[in-house]
Amino acid sequence: MTDTKPIPAPPEGFVESRNRGPYTLHNGPYFHRVDEHGFEQAFHALNRHCNGMGIVHGGMLSTFLDGVLATAVHRATGTASVTVHLSVDFLSMARAGEWVIGTGRVTRKTKDLAFVEGVIRVGEREVVRGTAIFKLMRKAISV
Repeated sequence: MTDTKPIPAPPEGFVESRNRGPYTLHNGPYFHRVDEHGFEQAFHALNRHCNGMGIVHGGMLSTFLDGVLATAVHRATGTASVTVHLSVDFLSMARAGEWVIGTGRVTRKTKDLAFVEGVIRVGEREVVRGTAIFKLMRKAISV
């Protein structure tokens, strides 16, 4: 099944994220919002994000979570990072046509590592929870 419908307008306050790597751009489009509650990222689940059962593929949700957590690390440290460890707990399902929204926060950082946790939701329903460890790189980047 192909995606023939245009993506609807994102939830209020979200704008398209254009400064992304080629892998993320291929899987997107992704959106983000910054407000008094912090930074959130989102994507509109399309048929191409789903498995044969019509549920957003765990690999897509893991990829999205990894990006959400990496962004939290960048915002907290100002440096680029790479994933050393990613732990993902699947709690519920997301389906095509739903807006999937993720948030993350750094819980601890050292000179070389950042520890982060995050959650992905559809509406009020938690879909994924995860934690990760990121290796902080020496080179600063702008995101």
